[in-house]
Amino acid sequence: MIFETHAHYDDEAFNEDRNELLLSMEKNGIGTIVNIGADIESCKTTLELSRKYPFIYAALGVHPSGTGELNEELLTWLSGVIRENTVKTGGKTVAVGEIGLDYYWNEPEKEVQKKWFERQLEMAKEVELPVVIHSREAAKDTYDIMKALHAEETGGIVHCYSYSKELARDFLNMGFLFGIGGVVTFQNAKKLKEVVEYLPMESIVLETDSPYLAPVPNRGKRNSSLNLPYVVQEISKIKGIEEERIIEITEANAGKLFGIL
Repeated sequence: MIFETHAHYDDEAFNEDRNELLLSMEKNGIGTIVNIGADIESCKTTLELSRKYPFIYAALGVHPSGTGELNEELLTWLSGVIRENTVKTGGKTVAVGEIGLDYYWNEPEKEVQKKWFERQLEMAKEVELPVVIHSREAAKDTYDIMKALHAEETGGIVHCYSYSKELARDFLNMGFLFGIGGVVTFQNAKKLKEVVEYLPMESIVLETDSPYLAPVPNRGKRNSSLNLPYVVQEISKIKGIEEERIIEITEANAGKLFGIL
């Protein structure tokens, strides 16, 4: 079944039909979902979702745009919550994320983002979990920090990959997987299609970033994991591999990374 590695079902966009939507996943071929924390509050709601639904797992971390609220006390709290809720301790937290750098926005300032990206990478090593990386218009700094802090020791996913084939090779050499979602279906996504063509299937996982980035033919609408078959179709077309094999391989990739299948 399809393994969705990146969604935000605690988002208010799902307030009216969240339970109904999530209960429809299995019959539509969606077997596992990792819900992603983006700030301290969404880490709490992500944990709640993982406890309520057997097929939902949690990634806990602070998105670069939320790092302005971080301090050492909150990071200590986050680290403690993660330790108490890993699969090893009977919980369902499988990653630290999403963490990284986002220079598209001016706030918080770059040095603040870098500081907490580094601290959360260090935390991931301490709790022995992979990371989910968010990087937007910050390619060099993202890679340099990951290299300097030996992010290959945890591994993880570069979420919503948007950079060149050349940089993809560098992340590949670090052992990272690539989250491929709705953007790959966009007509103007030539660069990403080239990256997907280049990547070995063993380095690809499926994601939506729901409620954002819905694929064609639903571009501009609220996204959900139910749209992942469109992503599978596009990857199948690019790679020349049957859709069922795409699903099988990406599920195995995600399950191995997160240690849950």
